[in-house]
Amino acid sequence: MSRNNQKAEEEAQAIDLTPMLDVVFIMLIFFIVTATFIKETGIEVTRPEATMAEAREEAAILIGVNENNEIWIDKKQVDKRGVRAQIERLQAENPNGTVVIQADQGADMEFVISITESARELGITNVAVSTEEN
Repeated sequence: MSRNNQKAEEEAQAIDLTPMLDVVFIMLIFFIVTATFIKETGIEVTRPEATMAEAREEAAILIGVNENNEIWIDKKQVDKRGVRAQIERLQAENPNGTVVIQADQGADMEFVISITESARELGITNVAVSTEEN
């Protein structure tokens, strides 16, 4: 009889790790899901100031243009001729996303306009240029 009591006491003192593992897995899933929505162009730009600006929540395609007229998409430098193909690839991943161009103040506007035209040729009408709030 004492062995049964001793075994019951050991089971009562055992630590159940199942709830802790559940919490760890839920946190892991949370971090994976939130990390996939963070998009960056790969470069830092000094955006022009604007007095009237409108926030875009569904920016799925971010394109950066620096002062040297280098185009960056997904942390990779892209040739001007390859911009359309990259936009098309990203649009396939998220058809409802908008295109946001983060152009530096010193960037040539011809590059920005050519990117806008490439997006519009693919049927994307929701194209915006990122600015600093004045």
